[in-house]
Amino acid sequence: MSFTGRPRVPAVPTLPKGEQVATYESYLDAQRAVDHLADKAFPVQLVTIVGTDLRMVERVTGRLTYPRVAAAGLASGAWFGLFVGLLLLMFSGTGSASFPLIAAILIGAAFGMLFSVITYSFTGGKRDFTSASQIVAGSYSVLCATEQAHKARALLHEIGGVVSGWPGAAPTPVPTPTPPSDPSAAYPTPTPPSAAPTAPPVSPPSDTPTQPPAPPQS
Repeated sequence: MSFTGRPRVPAVPTLPKGEQVATYESYLDAQRAVDHLADKAFPVQLVTIVGTDLRMVERVTGRLTYPRVAAAGLASGAWFGLFVGLLLLMFSGTGSASFPLIAAILIGAAFGMLFSVITYSFTGGKRDFTSASQIVAGSYSVLCATEQAHKARALLHEIGGVVSGWPGAAPTPVPTPTPPSDPSAAYPTPTPPSAAPTAPPVSPPSDTPTQPPAPPQS
């Protein structure tokens, strides 16, 4: 910790520690969330804004031509000449006061325009446009120290965006049962039980007594 009570910024790039308490689509929303915590007297030195899914965006601002290059060089050279002229006025004690200043502006404008045109001619028309580059994140997460994360979430409930976990961590998918391609193979048709074996019919005993065979006659 530093003498001001704020955490010291690491000298080398290091991932921040803490729990994700909120996530937003724009940096202004994340900034508004930290401002809201500061208004609630929350220790914002425990909060970190992390941009995820970074992209380099180059926005084209216009077409580049020789007149435009010359005008830009003339303006930048005139500003440099004005700076040199003011230095000459400060350290010069003799002569006219306006002459060194005007001469420095004119000489700076001429050299600036000439240098810009020559530099542009060396490009061979490979970059005939002006642009501005920015690093833009797909989303911005607000991290907070673990011991104060629950309090930060409670305060940010008023403006929304409250989440839990680490930025970029996808929830664990719940597996869903898929129906079988062949229902008959997964669910076979029950076979009816075979019929019980039947015993052969037995004839009931007869009530008429049987006569013994007659003896043979001599």
